[in-house]
Amino acid sequence: MKNDKVGKYAVFSMIGFIICAAGIVLIKSMPEATGIMRTLPYICVGIGTGVFGQNLGTVLSRLALRKDPQSAKRIEIETKDERNTAIRNKAKAKAYDLMVMVFGALMLVFALMQADLFVTLAFVAAYLFVIFSSVYYLSKYQKEM
Repeated sequence: MKNDKVGKYAVFSMIGFIICAAGIVLIKSMPEATGIMRTLPYICVGIGTGVFGQNLGTVLSRLALRKDPQSAKRIEIETKDERNTAIRNKAKAKAYDLMVMVFGALMLVFALMQADLFVTLAFVAAYLFVIFSSVYYLSKYQKEM
């Protein structure tokens, strides 16, 4: 692999770990929190573990590939292969179609459960963001091709 530096991924992994640890400390130290401080620790734990796990996985895979240059070359060829790229794009398209249906169902469920308006509107905003970005990129790619 051309760029097998792991330093920035290790730093991001540590940042994720620190965010996660801060969230756990906030959960334990403020059991009777209200308002935003009631959900902020859990958001920190979620984001922290995601950042930590993703970057730690990248660090470990790149360190493993450093030791085996043949595997690194084979993986690089497989990633750039047109057939594999087409398969990945098709899988993303199917996942997008499923996500649109799941978001619609979740919005309906939350509305029927009479969840807080803020929660329902957050789902609607995320749904519209996805749909509008899809329309934008569809328009952009149609002009290019």
